[in-house]
Amino acid sequence: MPETTDLRPAAAYLARGPRTALRRFTAADAEEFTARARESRAHHRPWLFPPEHADAYAVYAGHLADDSSREGFLVCEPAAGGAIAGFININNIVLGGFCCGALGYGAFAHAAGRGLMSEALGLVLAHAFGPLGLHRLEANIQPGNAPSIALVRRAGFRLEGLSPDFLFVDGAWRDHERWAITAP
Repeated sequence: MPETTDLRPAAAYLARGPRTALRRFTAADAEEFTARARESRAHHRPWLFPPEHADAYAVYAGHLADDSSREGFLVCEPAAGGAIAGFININNIVLGGFCCGALGYGAFAHAAGRGLMSEALGLVLAHAFGPLGLHRLEANIQPGNAPSIALVRRAGFRLEGLSPDFLFVDGAWRDHERWAITAP
C-alpha cells in the first residue's frame, strides 16, 4: 500500500508508535469500523463478534465512552491516512486493592499478521500501567485461538490457568485460558 498522509491531527492520538497510533472511538468511526468488521467476519469467527452495523456500533462505542470501568482504543495506521486496523479495549476495570482490567481486542482482516496489534498492545500496556495506574491486565482466550494466544505471549503475558465454561460466546459457554501480565 502506498504511503499516504495522516488525515488526523497529532492531538487525536493518545499514543503513537512507529506504525500504529491509538485513539478513542467516536461516532464518526461507525461507517469505517462496521465495514471493516463485516469484511473481517471470516477472520473473527468463532472467537469475536464486533458490531457490524451502525446501531450496534453506537451502543458499543457508547458503553466504552460512558462507563468508567472501560477504556476503548482504536488501533490506527497513520501512514495509511489514520485507517482503523483493529481495536483494543480494557474492560472490567477495578481500582483500589485490585487495580486490574480485562483485555478485549481484534485485528481487522486487512491488518492481521502484520505486527500492528503487537505494537499497539505495547502502547496499551504503557497506558494501562502508566496513566491508568493498573497493576494487572488479564486476557481470557479460548484455547483454540492460536493467533490471540501468540499476541499476548509476545507481549509477556503468562498463562495462569483454564476457566471452564467461562464466557458465553457464539451461543455456548466456552472454556478460556487465563493469561495475565503485571506492571513492571
